Amino acid sequence: MNIVVLDGYTSNPGDIAWYELESIGTCRIYDSSAHDEVAERCRNAEIVLTNKTALNAETLACLPELRYIGVLATGYNVVDVPAATVRGIIVANVPAYSTDSVAQTVFAHILNLSNNVAGHAAGVAAGEWEDCEHFCYWKTSLLELRNMTLGILGLGRIGAAAVVIGRAFGMKIIAFSRTPKAGCGIEYVDMAELFRRSDFLTLHCPLTPETAGIVNQEHLALMKPTAFLINTARGGLVDEAALAAALNSGKLAGAGLDVLSTEPPKCDNPLLKARNCYITPHIGWASKAARQRLLSIAAANVRAFLNGSPVNVVR
Repeated sequence: MNIVVLDGYTSNPGDIAWYELESIGTCRIYDSSAHDEVAERCRNAEIVLTNKTALNAETLACLPELRYIGVLATGYNVVDVPAATVRGIIVANVPAYSTDSVAQTVFAHILNLSNNVAGHAAGVAAGEWEDCEHFCYWKTSLLELRNMTLGILGLGRIGAAAVVIGRAFGMKIIAFSRTPKAGCGIEYVDMAELFRRSDFLTLHCPLTPETAGIVNQEHLALMKPTAFLINTARGGLVDEAALAAALNSGKLAGAGLDVLSTEPPKCDNPLLKARNCYITPHIGWASKAARQRLLSIAAANVRAFLNGSPVNVVR
């Protein structure tokens, strides 16, 4: 069984062993693959795993041996699934491997914004504390999360995990979901009320034509000037120019973002220099535990396929 991993470095830069996959067949693992290298590298492969390297219809047409594509992620838009289906190629993804890590990242941003962790640490490193005449100092108001309102847009697995953490901090929880769940003790509100009432608004909905740019000038205008936006979902949910304008004008207190519309961002992205905007480089999914889980599930997906009972198949 010939297995090719096109871009293994993204999910495994060397701190995790590939033994679960290597025990299945002959593996060739590339750190990354340029578009014009894909067809040649996959020529004799029956199984190909990819994270962000695209497999389009033209490439698939060059790979008559290919029987299975495993996406090393939850999103699978890098694969032309209809073209794969026509050729009888199974495509599977890895859902729900990073739920806890992403929810943790949500609160890493919330705690940074409420306590200004990064700003105070930078100030201490710059000598501000040693020059202070008092035993302590703070550069901004420090916020206590208890009784503040956490708004959640989209209540899937990660949104539900954020609810649990928010409750542990004593926060009030409100949510907007297209599929509200009865009996879970969450106050469901409409979209406008979610933006209007949230002290911290965290995004957990998928990026679709309906949700693209849902955080726009109109919705941002509903938010309190003391409120904060958190996005660990998809960058395309946010109108970045509108968010930057709201932050720079003081109409929004701050933002914590782990995703942007283009990654890596272009130097002219207005959020890179926006006021009180903290951006991390799409690392919410990337804890070692989550990446180990990702590789283990991906290998289990391959074994299930070879046993004739494929799982996590996308349509």
